[in-house]
Amino acid sequence: MTHKLKLGVIYGGRSGEHEVSLMSARSVLSNINRDKYDVIEIGITRQGQWLVGEDLWAKLNREDLSGLTPAYFLPVPQNPGIYVKQNGELTLYATLDIIFPVMHGTYSEDGTLQGLFELADIAYVGAGVLGSSVCMDKGLFKSVMTANGIPILPYRVFNRTQIENDLEACLDEAEQIANYPLFTKPANLGSSVGISKCTHRSDLMEGLMEAARFDRRIVVEEGIENAREIEISVLGNEYPSASLPGEVVPKDIFYTYAEKYINDTAELVVGADLPAETIAEIQSLAIKAFQITDCAGMARVDFLINRDTQAVYLNEINTIPGFTKISMFPKLWEASGLPYPALIEKLIDLALERKAQRDKIEREFRR
Repeated sequence: MTHKLKLGVIYGGRSGEHEVSLMSARSVLSNINRDKYDVIEIGITRQGQWLVGEDLWAKLNREDLSGLTPAYFLPVPQNPGIYVKQNGELTLYATLDIIFPVMHGTYSEDGTLQGLFELADIAYVGAGVLGSSVCMDKGLFKSVMTANGIPILPYRVFNRTQIENDLEACLDEAEQIANYPLFTKPANLGSSVGISKCTHRSDLMEGLMEAARFDRRIVVEEGIENAREIEISVLGNEYPSASLPGEVVPKDIFYTYAEKYINDTAELVVGADLPAETIAEIQSLAIKAFQITDCAGMARVDFLINRDTQAVYLNEINTIPGFTKISMFPKLWEASGLPYPALIEKLIDLALERKAQRDKIEREFRR
């Protein structure tokens, strides 16, 4: 028999995107080829506790943890796996060959979890520590894009202490970015959590305070009243490929959390109606941004196009894009000829390829 890879699928997490992670994980788990992979599920609670056990996803979703077992992942390269306590001692619960983190947001998508995997010397799906952290922080990401000549909208970064100590000065500075509308965002979060569209000063004040609930760094950027929201899925390591473009047509004032995951009212257009030269431009920019930030495996790259001027702006990169049944990342690859189950296998292969590259690094230097 062919050896089955022991695949750890991790979901949940101590993040404002906990529920989104669960939705993504349900789709991933239902599409994994169980004949090829021995799946070990690991759930992380809102408080950060790691758990294993029967009916894990459903119990974590209900926040009923009865019958589940606390689990531990040790950053020890010799025997990566999940451990549980028995008679007061850590015992191996399951060895792991590779990990698929179906995680979004802080402590998940920002390089912290990836650092743990690196210490354990285990293969994992997605970007490494550097790519994850740079792409997660919207302020730092925009700075890197600016340095590399990639078009972005004007912005400023504030921190929570500035807002708490002199809110009026922050408002004054933010209003120098551009005319209203302005958007306020937590620098290190996704799924539109904590984002506000501000059309006047009182909105801006509330938006800054709302964003500061979710992060100590807050981004304020120019808004485009008549924008098209275009998304590109990127797949690969050193030589990535870009999918055909998709378009999000929100029915709300912007593509809010509720529209994404609760109301399901936004229209998702697979194969956006764009001129061929515009498609080529955004695909090229998506790949360039992916490579500049040292991403790996996968990413969804989001753009804004001004309907009046046709100017293209790169908005952000999501290194662990949504994998729900309505998420654009798998939809775009399916339309590009790669169905969901094959996409999962491709991501696992890319993770193993990336691990093989890491294994070539010499860890010792002796004179």
